[in-house]
Amino acid sequence: MPGTPRALRNNPITIGSTTVRPGERRTVELELGALYTHTPTNMPVQVLCGRRKGPVLFVSAAIHGDEINGVEIIRRLLKVPALRRMKGTLLAVPVVNMHGFINQSRYLPDRRDLNRCFPGSQKGSLGARVARLFMREIVQRSTHGIDLHTGAIHRSNLPQIRANLDHPETLDLARAFGAPVILNSALRDGSLREAAAERQVPILLYEAGEALRFDELSIRGGVHGIIEVMRQLEMLPAVRRRARKEPIMARTSGWVRAPQSGILRTFVRQGDRVVRDQTRLAIISDPFGETETEILAPASGIIIGELNLPLINEGDALFHIAQFNRTDLAVERLETFQENLEASDYPYADDLPGKTPSHADRGHP
Repeated sequence: MPGTPRALRNNPITIGSTTVRPGERRTVELELGALYTHTPTNMPVQVLCGRRKGPVLFVSAAIHGDEINGVEIIRRLLKVPALRRMKGTLLAVPVVNMHGFINQSRYLPDRRDLNRCFPGSQKGSLGARVARLFMREIVQRSTHGIDLHTGAIHRSNLPQIRANLDHPETLDLARAFGAPVILNSALRDGSLREAAAERQVPILLYEAGEALRFDELSIRGGVHGIIEVMRQLEMLPAVRRRARKEPIMARTSGWVRAPQSGILRTFVRQGDRVVRDQTRLAIISDPFGETETEILAPASGIIIGELNLPLINEGDALFHIAQFNRTDLAVERLETFQENLEASDYPYADDLPGKTPSHADRGHP
């Protein structure tokens, strides 16, 4: 690397049995073992090793195999020209749960949730073995991480960052990402976030959209957020821009659950502002309409998640409400976020021609 002082040169990185040297970009196949058909399966990782020293950032998706927005986010991220000038190293893992991805399922074949199997073990379940491989080859070689998720099947999430807001560096990265909402989220046993935190690797979890659906706004927001985090980490050069509005942080949120079974008619959507005991969220009725139950907002805040299926059972989670001191500011930030990402000159837009789908059309064919 002529012209680069030795002290500033990046170090090679070895993933699996492949060593990627500064200035190289390679795809590494991590072996997951064979299917019962004798077909081998791998976890593909694209490694971008910059010429100059810097952080090692991993970006992962599809830990839940049906959460495919993140796969598209990583595809677009890898096409960003600025990565050619990147400092440090980027580890891009578009599909962690390959078994679930192939089956279009959230879970592994044994119905285990991979995001409850970390840090894993060499002799445990399939999930434990996949988790251990990811920890050994990706997390333990990284300084920072971003994990991409969506809502579950028939559930959609407003673009949001979930993180430990009591950790100063994580909080700074969460702010830099630029999602309209940041939610303080406790670490869950067996999760990737918990396992990474125990190894002192700050990690953000980006939630946006719905399982098995592409959502254009969520995808654009994800690519933009990762680029902004890389700028915060000085992996990419800073750019001049107008002052960025601070995202709104919520330390409390909760799901509104169905008091009875029936057919759901909703009157709010994600991003809407609701007022405790005043905003009518929905009505549940029987198929004849002879019995109807009205559901009012149990707290003031913003709808950040919702059930999209109108056929419900008692106890089903219907609406996720994040509580803020200033719900008006939260709505303002959300509107600004949408306007910026829907702009025609948005730099990380899809490479296919056509207009950005409307809010009503996003995520549907």
